[in-house]
Amino acid sequence: MLIGDIISAIESKAPTPLQEDYDNSGLQVGSRASECTGVLLCVDVTPAIVDEAISLGYNLIISHHPLIFHGLKRLTGSSAIEASVMNAIAAGISIYSSHTSMDNAAGGVSHEMARKLGLSSWRVLEPMEGRLLKLTTFVPHDHLERVRLALFDAGAGRMGNYDSCSFTAQGNGSYRPLKGSKPFIGAEYEFHIEPETRLEVMLPAWLKHKVEEALLLTHPYEVPAYEFVRIDNAIPTLGSGIIGKLPVALRRNELAAKVKEAFGSPITRCSDYPADIPISRVAVCGGSGSFLLKQAIHSGAQAFITSDTKYHDFVDYASRILIVDIGHFESEQCSKDIFYRTITEIFPNFAVRYSKAESNPIIYL
Repeated sequence: MLIGDIISAIESKAPTPLQEDYDNSGLQVGSRASECTGVLLCVDVTPAIVDEAISLGYNLIISHHPLIFHGLKRLTGSSAIEASVMNAIAAGISIYSSHTSMDNAAGGVSHEMARKLGLSSWRVLEPMEGRLLKLTTFVPHDHLERVRLALFDAGAGRMGNYDSCSFTAQGNGSYRPLKGSKPFIGAEYEFHIEPETRLEVMLPAWLKHKVEEALLLTHPYEVPAYEFVRIDNAIPTLGSGIIGKLPVALRRNELAAKVKEAFGSPITRCSDYPADIPISRVAVCGGSGSFLLKQAIHSGAQAFITSDTKYHDFVDYASRILIVDIGHFESEQCSKDIFYRTITEIFPNFAVRYSKAESNPIIYL
C-alpha cells in the first residue's frame, strides 16, 4: 500500500480544495509514491512526534495543523518546525496535514464535536459558497445515458442527500465539418443538423477535471460542445461550525460540566450568561471559531462552544449567548478520531496509531 493510498482516503472525506485561502493543507513533506509502513496521528507535528514515528518504523504522519504554515526561508534546525522537517526528510517520513479542509468537510471537526455532545438535527452554521459548477453539454439522443452515467460515476449530479441529479431538454444542434475533421455523423463540408439532448449536471469545483475527462472519454463527438459555469449557491453540508439540539436542555453550569467531560478540558472560560435559563440549541466550531459568534446568535443558538475567544467577545455578547471556550487543542484533538476512522474503515488491518508523544502545548496550573 502506498502513502498516496492513505492520503486519497483522507482526501475522499476532506478534499484539499475545501481549505480556506490562507491555509496550507496537503502533503507537507515526502512523496505519495512510497510504500507506507504505518501511520501516526497527531494535532501538531513536533520533533518528538517525528522521533516517535522513527521508533515505530512508521513513515507517514497525519496531522490536523499544517507543519509548514508560512514559507520556510532556510532549513537549519533552529526551530521546532525546521527540525521536524529535516528529521522527517532524513528518516524518509512523509507528513500530511488536513486542516481547514477537514474543518469544512461533511463529517469534519465541528461535526465530530457535535457528535461528542450528542447533538441532533445538525446543520452547518456557515455553509460554503462559490464551490459549485454547472456543466452543460449537448449529446446525440442515443448516447445520452452513456454520457450521463459516466458523469455521475465521476462525482457529478450529487446534491445534498441525493445523487444522479440532472436536467435534460431536447433540441437540434448544427455543424459543418471542415477539412481534416473526423465527424461522428456527417461528412466534410456538409451542413448537418442533429437531434441532441441538452444535459446539465452540478458538481463540486474540485471535481472539474475528473468530470471533464469522463465527458471527453464518453461523448461520441470529436469536439463536443460543453461549458462549466461557476454557481454561487451554498453547499449545505460543507462549511464552518455546526448548530444542533441537545438531547436534554441544560443550564449554564451543567452544560459547562458536560463540555469539560466531552472534550477533556480541565477548565472552561464562560460568558456571564444567566445561570438559570435552560439551554437546548448549541453551536460548535473547532479551533478559533469566534468569527461565527454573530452567525450563531442569528441562527438561534443559546450557547457557542469554541476556542481562542477574545475578551471583548465575552463583554459584547455575554447577555445574548453563553460562550464556552475550551481551548484550541481540546476543541481539535477529535480530528485524530476522524483520521483513524477514515483510514481503518478502508484499510481495517493497517497499522494506524495515535501519537503517545503528543500532549497539549498549554498546561493549566
